[in-house]
Amino acid sequence: MARSLDLDELVEHWTLLDDERELIAGKRGPTRLGFTVMLKFFTQIGRFPRGRSELPDEAVAYVARQVDVEPGDMGFYEWTGRTIKYHRAQIREHLGFRECSVADADQLAEWLAAHVCETERRSELVREELLARCRAERIEPPAAGRIDRIARSALHQAEQTLTTRIAGRLPADVTGRLRALVAVDVPDDDTGQDSVLALIKSVPGNISLDSMLTEIRKLQAVRALGLPDGLFADIAPRVVAAWRARAAVESPSHLRDHSDALMLTLLAALLHHRLQEITDTLVELLISTVHRIGARADKKVTDELINAFKRVTGKENILFAIAEASLGSPDEPVREVVFPAVTGGEQTLRELVHEFKTKGPVYRRTVQTTLKASYSNHYRRGLIALLGVLEFRSNNDTHRPVLDALDLIRRYAGTRLTYFPTGETVPTHKGLLGDWTELVFTDPAKGPKRVVRGVYEICTFQALRDSLRCKEIWVVGAEKWRNPDEDLPADFEADRAGHYAALRKPLDPTVFIEQLREEMRAELAALDAAVPKLPWLEIAERGKNGPIRLTDLDAAPEPRNLRRLKAEIRTRWGTVPLIDMLKEAVLRTGCLAAATAAAGRGDLAPAVLAERLMLAIYAYGTNTGIRAIAGSSQSGHSEDDIRYARRRYLTIDLARTMAIEIANATFAARAHAVWGAGSTAVASDSTHFGAFDQNIFTEWHSRYGGRGVLIYWHVDRKSMAIHSQLLSCSASEVAAMVEGALRHDTTMKVEGNYVDSHGQSEIGFGITRLLGFDLLPRIKRINKVRLYRPAAGEPDAYPQLAPALTRPIRWDIVAEQYDQMIKYATAIRTRTASAEAILRRFTRTNAIHPTYQAMIEVGRAQRTLFVARYLRDRDLQREINEGLNVVESWNRANSVIFFGKGGDIATNRRDEQELSVLCLRVLQAALVYVNTLMVQDVLADDDWADQLTDADRRGLTPLFWTHVAPYGEVKLDMTSRLVLGG
Repeated sequence: MARSLDLDELVEHWTLLDDERELIAGKRGPTRLGFTVMLKFFTQIGRFPRGRSELPDEAVAYVARQVDVEPGDMGFYEWTGRTIKYHRAQIREHLGFRECSVADADQLAEWLAAHVCETERRSELVREELLARCRAERIEPPAAGRIDRIARSALHQAEQTLTTRIAGRLPADVTGRLRALVAVDVPDDDTGQDSVLALIKSVPGNISLDSMLTEIRKLQAVRALGLPDGLFADIAPRVVAAWRARAAVESPSHLRDHSDALMLTLLAALLHHRLQEITDTLVELLISTVHRIGARADKKVTDELINAFKRVTGKENILFAIAEASLGSPDEPVREVVFPAVTGGEQTLRELVHEFKTKGPVYRRTVQTTLKASYSNHYRRGLIALLGVLEFRSNNDTHRPVLDALDLIRRYAGTRLTYFPTGETVPTHKGLLGDWTELVFTDPAKGPKRVVRGVYEICTFQALRDSLRCKEIWVVGAEKWRNPDEDLPADFEADRAGHYAALRKPLDPTVFIEQLREEMRAELAALDAAVPKLPWLEIAERGKNGPIRLTDLDAAPEPRNLRRLKAEIRTRWGTVPLIDMLKEAVLRTGCLAAATAAAGRGDLAPAVLAERLMLAIYAYGTNTGIRAIAGSSQSGHSEDDIRYARRRYLTIDLARTMAIEIANATFAARAHAVWGAGSTAVASDSTHFGAFDQNIFTEWHSRYGGRGVLIYWHVDRKSMAIHSQLLSCSASEVAAMVEGALRHDTTMKVEGNYVDSHGQSEIGFGITRLLGFDLLPRIKRINKVRLYRPAAGEPDAYPQLAPALTRPIRWDIVAEQYDQMIKYATAIRTRTASAEAILRRFTRTNAIHPTYQAMIEVGRAQRTLFVARYLRDRDLQREINEGLNVVESWNRANSVIFFGKGGDIATNRRDEQELSVLCLRVLQAALVYVNTLMVQDVLADDDWADQLTDADRRGLTPLFWTHVAPYGEVKLDMTSRLVLGG
């Protein structure tokens, strides 16, 4: 279906040139119009249109006016026969194109194999490169079926070349071990008891000693296979990832059916990725285990003391009475003078002493002693084993003592010594300071100062955990916890100007600083002048309540006709099964065209595959499961059929691509008269889902009071999700916000992001300023927010804001670290690292990092800008509030669609959890897409033309489900369609 065009596009691409007017001379009526439209279409696209449906109505009308023909005459143009063949020949000759011959097809396949398919395995992108090559070579693209055959041929040639290259790099002994991996058949669920391959493919368990030891066995099993270093050094990561995906879903018998080179390459790719993944898992287990030791020790001691703890009231009066009685009778016995002076006597004093001990240093030492016992008696075995398989490094000499301490622990790991030997050099690091000092070192007054080995070990592991979390210490062979220098773009120094231009930032830091400072001055001055005139705002000294008092927004007028609109939709279309909405979205958008077998070429018929995939998506997206869907479906597809299609075809990438294409189709289908101008802002927020907890990803969430995971959504103002992420409960929502705004891959251009308090921070304001989009939060405690001054030496500036003002921004730090900040922002923009990986370095644990300090200063300046504008702009407050209400509505729809198993994600596999989230997103996107078309159909009627008020249009949303049936029997009938316009 052709998309709508604006005037600029019509003028640029559909205006006739002088030489083209000469070409149409002598043609009349429909022939003249049809020839001209085909000529302009070919000039723009590089091929002929396949029919009238590919031609935008605006373009036909625009061309018709230029050639003096009625636009309706286009309907009389014949798309078959000698006339159109002659027209195509004329256009080819005029533009210098030729038809694609057999020799051309062979050459195109060879070119694709050599220049495209060795780095890109996605067939749709290969087709795009093929069409671009045809255009460059002045070849008319062949028919769609022939294009697919050329692309498949090129992919096959490239795969043969690459797999032969990889297999040739493997030593004979390694190939023997790889073949032995697939000599034993393993069930499709990878539950084989005696299979090394099943062990390697298995997912990690929960945070426990057993999980740690199992992951260590996996790592040792992968290393024992002996893959050579640099095996995939010259292979594109996307290609290796595709091989890994194929190997992960194929059983040993399927792998043995491949050619020897392909089998060895697939296994090597799987092992290469699993080596990194298992290493990352071990690091996460180390971090989580050390945290758990401390948390459980703290809780255990607290539980033991809480019953004995009794708060003693009136402590000051008690102490005064004791002091008065003691001074009055200094020579009398304590029991006769002091005890009677206190109400309750001796017992009250005992309770007072006990309260001090349970709240003071004694309590802390008790926790530390309990922690040491928990470590020594249980967890030490796993943590010491980790030191034998993981190699820790640091690029910062400040953390060298921790690495030296780990070496010391390794050397004495097998001994039973209580203290390190007297002559041993024991590195001192920050983990030994504070309350731990008394437990780590013996009392010099009682003999030579010694270091207690067990306490020293747990202190070192705690210091290691802190350094790993901010990536000051990294792990060799990891991906997520790799060398942080690898996160930065390698070509930054060579192409500094280009990277600065891509972020639209000046090369000179003084220009950046001056621009930001002037914006601060302008916004603060505007707020200062407006404060006396704003009835909803007061800024004054109010002590603990904070200087800012902001009145809540007035309630918006209630939309009165939206209920009637929804009732009309239900009258016209009745109760629509959710599976029919999914089917309609799939058929209209063609989003399943990207479905290719994860395990290579598939043999299922496209229609059969489409049905099974839709049933699998429905099963995952509703959380009912494939077994339930197969049992209630009348489609004739068995549970095994649907599971096969899911395992081989329904990948995370496919589900994400489907959601993106449905979103893009919705944006293209929206009528401006109904939905208004397209927005460039999205709202983002997380929602909590319960999940199985026998894995390291599921965590307890204190706010929601249960174990589970978070799904972080980015939703546009008209209720279409453009991005979703599966997060652990402790993940940074700021990083998730940045990731979604930059990585959504839809046609929408995001320039602003509404977030709640959890999605904003000073570092968040700083990084979004560098990346070039606005962070627009609803700040929960805005009454206590402080506004920073743009410059020092201006104490009398902005007198109305004085109670809320604080120190000036430290621009010297920003100037010093400007280039490094741009480098980190470029890493996020160019995807050399995720936002999470970059922001992990910038935490309070690593507050001394100079770039972190500079980014915090930029964030404080940007937050001051935002708060100053937010406080005086009532429309902005309402806009942010309405945007966040949209994402809250999206979260409410989750419970309606994701109804199976009580809404809990019933799997411990991370990939299965993520697929469930993406299928849920696909279903909701299909719901919004179909509802958009339904609303537009109703409002296109004359009876509804003027029914909606301004309040109705402001509240109009396609995210409603009063006419939807998500439950019941699943009837997937591909022959029936919803009657919709668009």
